[in-house]
Amino acid sequence: MKRQIQTTSSRALNLIKEFIHLESFGGILLLFTTIFALIIANVDKTSGIYHKFWQSSFGVAFGEFGASLTMHEWVNDVLMAVFFLSIGLEIKKEMLIGNLASVKKAAFPIIAAFGGMIIPICIYFGFNIGGEYIHGFGIPMATDIAFALGVLMLLGKRVPLELKIFLVTLAVVDDLGAIVVIALFYSNGIAFDYLILAAVIALILLILNRYNIKNAFIYLFIGVFLWYFVHHSGIHATIAGVVLAFTIPLKTGGMERSPLIRLEHTLNPLSAYFIMPVFAFANAGVTIGGEFELNNITLGIMLGLIIGKPIGIFLFTFLSEKLGAAKKPDSLSWLHILGAGFLGGIGFTMSIFIATLTFDGALLEEAKLTIIISSLIATILGALFFKFVLFKIKSV
Repeated sequence: MKRQIQTTSSRALNLIKEFIHLESFGGILLLFTTIFALIIANVDKTSGIYHKFWQSSFGVAFGEFGASLTMHEWVNDVLMAVFFLSIGLEIKKEMLIGNLASVKKAAFPIIAAFGGMIIPICIYFGFNIGGEYIHGFGIPMATDIAFALGVLMLLGKRVPLELKIFLVTLAVVDDLGAIVVIALFYSNGIAFDYLILAAVIALILLILNRYNIKNAFIYLFIGVFLWYFVHHSGIHATIAGVVLAFTIPLKTGGMERSPLIRLEHTLNPLSAYFIMPVFAFANAGVTIGGEFELNNITLGIMLGLIIGKPIGIFLFTFLSEKLGAAKKPDSLSWLHILGAGFLGGIGFTMSIFIATLTFDGALLEEAKLTIIISSLIATILGALFFKFVLFKIKSV
C-alpha cells in the first residue's frame, strides 16, 4: 500500500514537471503572438482588415442544431471551452492525486490564491464602488500561469522546482476561482429550458462516469451537446468545458490507462501551442491611439494586478503560517513567495477573457490595453526581483 502511494505521488510529480515545461514554452509563444497582434492591429489601422476578419461570421449546422458565430466568438466561446476543459482536467487531477489532494499540502497555495484574488478585487472595488463599472471586479483577480512560468524558465535553474509547483498550484486554485466568478457573475439572462437540457446531459455524463465508461471520445461527443445547451442557456459556454472535465474518470485500473490523464496529455499541447496563441492573436490586437487615460477602471485593474496580487499572496500566506493555519515549504523563503506574488500579477489571458465578458467597444479596448501594460510591468518587476534581490541575497 505504501509503495502504491509513493508510485502515485511520483507520477503526480512527473505530471506537474511535464505541465511546467509545456506551459513555460507556451508562455513564450504567447508573448510573441501578443506582440504580433499589436503590430498587425496598429499597422492596419486604415483598412481595419484585422478587426474585420474577427468580426466576420461563420456558421455550422448539424440537422436542427447549429451555430452562427463571428470568428471572434468561435475563439472565445468554442476554443476557450476546450481550454477550460483542459483547465478542468488539471483541477480535477490536482484535487484527486496532486497538490490539492492533501489538506496539509494544499492549504498554503490555496490561501495564497485566495489572497491573490481577494486583495485585487478589494482594490478594484475601492476605485469603482457605487459606480456603473463595478462588474469589472473579476478582471484583476486572474493569473496567467503560462506567462508566469515562462518568466521563471528564463530565470534559469536557480529557481527551485518547489517554487514552480507552488505557482502552478496557486494558479490552478486561481483558475477555479475565476471559473466560479464567471459562472456566477458573468452570465446573461438564464434560459431555463436550455439549462434543464444541459443538466440532463451532465447527468448522462455522470452516469457514464459511475459505470466507469473509459472511452474519452464518448464523453467528448456528448460534451458537444452540453456546450450547445450551455451556450444557449445564458451561462458562458466555457463552463461546459469545466463540467465535462469533472465527469471524465481519472482511475480505471491504472494511471497509464486513465481517460482523464490521456485526454489531458492530448489537450495540454493543443491549449499551450494553439488555443492560447490564437486567443492572444484574436484579443490582444488593441489599436493604440491618443493618450492612455488613468481612470477608475484602469487604476482598479492596474493596481489590482501590480500591487494587489503580491500583497494578497504574501500577506495571506504570512498570516496563515503565523496563525498555524498553513505551513510554508521549508525549501522556500518568504522572498520566494513575494517574488511569486509579483509574477501572479501577470493576468493576461484570463484577465482579457473576463474583460471581454464585462465590457465592449472603447471600454473593452481600454481594459485590454491596461491588462497588457499591467502584465508587462508585473513581468518586469518579478524578473528584476528574482535577479537583483533574491538571487543576489542568496549569492552573498
